[in-house]
Amino acid sequence: MTAESTESLRIALLTYKGNPFCGGQGVYVRHLSRELARLGHRVEVLGSQPYPVLDEGVPLTELPSLDLYRSPDPFRTPRRDEFRDWVDALEFGTMRTGGFPEPLTFSLRARRHLHARRGQFDVVHDNQTLGYGLLGDVGAPLVTTIHHPITVDRQLELDAAENWQQRLSKRRWYAFTRMQKRVARRLPSVLTVSGTSRDEIVQHLGVRPDRIRVVHIGADTDLFSPDPAVPEVPGRIVTTSSADVPLKGLVFLVEALAKVRAEQPDAHLVVVGKRPTEGPVAQAMERYGLEGAVEFVKGISDRELVDLVRSAQVACVPSLYEGFSLPAAEAMATGTPLVATTGGAIPEVAGPDGETCLSVPTGDAGALAAGLSRLLGDRELRRRLGAAGRARVLDRFTWARAAQGTAELYREAMAAAPAATTPVRPHQETPQQETPEESRATC
Repeated sequence: MTAESTESLRIALLTYKGNPFCGGQGVYVRHLSRELARLGHRVEVLGSQPYPVLDEGVPLTELPSLDLYRSPDPFRTPRRDEFRDWVDALEFGTMRTGGFPEPLTFSLRARRHLHARRGQFDVVHDNQTLGYGLLGDVGAPLVTTIHHPITVDRQLELDAAENWQQRLSKRRWYAFTRMQKRVARRLPSVLTVSGTSRDEIVQHLGVRPDRIRVVHIGADTDLFSPDPAVPEVPGRIVTTSSADVPLKGLVFLVEALAKVRAEQPDAHLVVVGKRPTEGPVAQAMERYGLEGAVEFVKGISDRELVDLVRSAQVACVPSLYEGFSLPAAEAMATGTPLVATTGGAIPEVAGPDGETCLSVPTGDAGALAAGLSRLLGDRELRRRLGAAGRARVLDRFTWARAAQGTAELYREAMAAAPAATTPVRPHQETPQQETPEESRATC
């Protein structure tokens, strides 16, 4: 290993929505930043609300938004004294017209902050903001993670809309995807998490294949691990659904549960996510009389989540599409057998049907029910698939491997960047080097 490949890097990791309880992007930021720090790199996360949850040793710099979607008052009207500049006015105006402003406005705040700190970072890593602000001077070579194109979510939401009013609302909300498509095409270095996502990025966003590198993410295999001391709960099925959207396929799992319970009355579902009060999932639960058979849990600790997955006889990923599927990798890491659909990159993670999981077609409640019933009724199959699933994750999908691959891409981006965007490291001499007083004056 060369001296260059072991030199510590100064990394700015950007995330406009980084709370790990709000979805996979927050999980990505937390675990990747921790593992990069363990490799000896200096990682600073720049984030907006809901702020990331980070591990010890990883500092957070807050770039606050107006927090227009916070609980318990989403879509709120801020007080006059909350507005600080034109970016805040843009954020509020876009929200009031039905759009989603955060990717654009966070990118503008991030560029302003990074420009003021020019020379303090070796590389800037954007976590799927894809805002126009990042096309400006951010003071260092830029690497961008695209987990999967949000245009996929947009189309699934439009397909599920029941009338023209809902379709119009969805089109307004997802208007930011036009910006993301334009920005993605101009990015010099794109990182994605699966081969499926790479193909989707080429197809949907028009990014050149030679600009995209696949670095698999994974599970925290020390935390998500088997523990025979945790008792298995008969009939328990567990799934993660961070949002009640068609993409997650939860409605099909609820329908499947109703079919399973006709033969196995103790079958029940625990959903890690917020209970919907209306919409297809709530309607399905009422229609099939499943109120007592479906439990929703939210805001639990990492340890509670792991023990919940360990206690299940079966884990399930019913999604119509996933760019990777962290819940699949985490469930497999605990040794809990998995039933998963073939949506997006899920087979790339879960592995071959009958070897490391049971695979079923997307959007097919009957196939889901058959897979769940088969696993619930076959203890030896559960044991075999659980052991094979954990072995697959240990071999392919760990955060340590993800951090190593990501750091390699950082160095490639730095080597390919024009000299004007390559920061001067503190020990290097240059006729233009600022004094400490001058440096502070520009921040």
